Amino acid sequence: MVARQEVSAWRPHVPGVVEVFHAHFTEHAYPMHVHDVWTLLIVDDGAVRYDLNRREHGTPGDTVSLLPPQVPHNGSPATPQGFRKRVLYLDLTQLDESFIGAAVDGPDLVDPLLRRRVGQLHAALADPGGALEAQSRLALVRERLRTHLRPGAVTDARPAGPGVAHRLRELLDARLLDGVTLDEAAGLLHAHPAHLVRAFSRAFGIAPHQYLTARRLERARGLLLDGHPAGEVAVATGFYDQSHLSRSFKRLVGTTPGRFARGGGGTEASVSSTGHFGGVGNSPADLRERFEGLRQSGSRG
Repeated sequence: MVARQEVSAWRPHVPGVVEVFHAHFTEHAYPMHVHDVWTLLIVDDGAVRYDLNRREHGTPGDTVSLLPPQVPHNGSPATPQGFRKRVLYLDLTQLDESFIGAAVDGPDLVDPLLRRRVGQLHAALADPGGALEAQSRLALVRERLRTHLRPGAVTDARPAGPGVAHRLRELLDARLLDGVTLDEAAGLLHAHPAHLVRAFSRAFGIAPHQYLTARRLERARGLLLDGHPAGEVAVATGFYDQSHLSRSFKRLVGTTPGRFARGGGGTEASVSSTGHFGGVGNSPADLRERFEGLRQSGSRG
């Protein structure tokens, strides 16, 4: 067999996530080593066998493996075709040292819901504009991991009351352009992050990040129909960049911003993350101030 290796890694701008690591190995075997952070591992193809604290473990099926910091482990393919894995390295703000013993005793968690949520978190972390979604999904993953490691433990904050969902909606509306982190919102509203996400989703049938994106797209539609170029609109409505606007727009509306606006005379222009577009230098702050007073024209789809 010819050894195959595919590796990608990045550091997302999401507090608590130190690194995202994706790899496909056919023959590579990790020697014994340690990390100073938590290793959250899912395997998409094949399987991995590893030793942790002198005991052998594996990753079959829908297993989610959580390897604690400072505990030596190794890893090697358990099948002829090797393995394809996705890993999150989480710092001690997500799980403190008091959880290490439970993770050593039972690092492999058979939990389809947790497995699905970890996969969703990876997808959100791959999107530069998906910070609020990633933070929300991380809060749910963290809570479920804690439940596995310490069943019946009391959460570190009181459950959110019914009014907190409406207060979060007001906060998202007020911070439509600049956005708000989940931890910041939780602090302002005195609610646990995971409870905050659940309360909002129960009250409105939509997750906080989906609501924020929908509101931004609503404003973007009006600006596009007014004839403003898509690159300009992306900055003016709080999207990470023009690509982020285009992906979100097509997902909701079913077409690109340029095609949507074509009937109204809109034209597309490229935009960089610094806010310069169409050869004219305008900062994101200038553009947002320029369009802050504009309201969308009432179109729906």
